[in-house]
Amino acid sequence: MELVYTGKTKNVYALENGNYLLKFKDDCTGKDGVFDPGENSIGLTIEGVGLNNLKMSIYYFEILEKLGIRTHYVAADLDETTMTVRPAKVFGHGLEVICRKRAVGSFLRRYGEYIEEAAELPYYVETTFKNDEKGDPLVTMDGLVVLGIMTEKQYADIKDMTQKITKVISDDLEKRGLDLYDIKFEFGYDKNGDVMLIDEIASGNMRVYKDGSYIGPMELSDIFFA
Repeated sequence: MELVYTGKTKNVYALENGNYLLKFKDDCTGKDGVFDPGENSIGLTIEGVGLNNLKMSIYYFEILEKLGIRTHYVAADLDETTMTVRPAKVFGHGLEVICRKRAVGSFLRRYGEYIEEAAELPYYVETTFKNDEKGDPLVTMDGLVVLGIMTEKQYADIKDMTQKITKVISDDLEKRGLDLYDIKFEFGYDKNGDVMLIDEIASGNMRVYKDGSYIGPMELSDIFFA
C-alpha cells in the first residue's frame, strides 16, 4: 500500500487493484477539547471513535446501496479499522456538503438575527470549500460552476442525494429516539463524471440531540450500537 493522503480523521492508501483503503483514526474535530463537527482542526482524541465511525459508516453505506444511491463503499475490516473504497475524484481541492434540519452551529452564528436557535429548516443544503486557513468558506452553486469545479447537473445531483441520504439517516435515528439537527457529507465523481457519496457517515460528522439535549459522538455510538 502507498500512503497518498493524511487526513484529520483518517489516512488514505492506494491499493494495487486501483481501489483505496481508508484507515480510521481516533481523532475528532473540535476546539479546546470539545467536539464540534463544524470545526476545521483536530480538537481531541477519543479512544475507539475510529472503530465506531467505521461501524456506523458500514451500516449506512449498506442501506444506501440497497436503495440504489451511489457511494464509494466496497468492503470493510473492523479488526484493522479500515474501509476499501472505489476511486473517486474530489471536487476542487475538497468540498463539504452540509444538510441542516435545525438552525444551530455555524448557520446560527451567521444568520441568528433572522432565525431562532433550533428552528426547523427544510433539509437546507450548503457547500463549503475545505480550506482551514480560510475557515471553510461558503460557496454557491453559481460559484462552483463559474470556477469550473462542477457542472450544474452535478450540483443538482449532489443536492438531491444529500437530501435523500439525510432523510434516510434522520428517519433511522428517529426510530432510536434521536433527532438529527445537521450532518456533513463529502462527494466525489467517477471517470464518467457521475457523482457518488465518499468519505464516511459517522457520529463525528453529525449533530444529534435527544429530548433537546446534545449527544456527543461516543454517547451517540453507545446508543446507536446498544
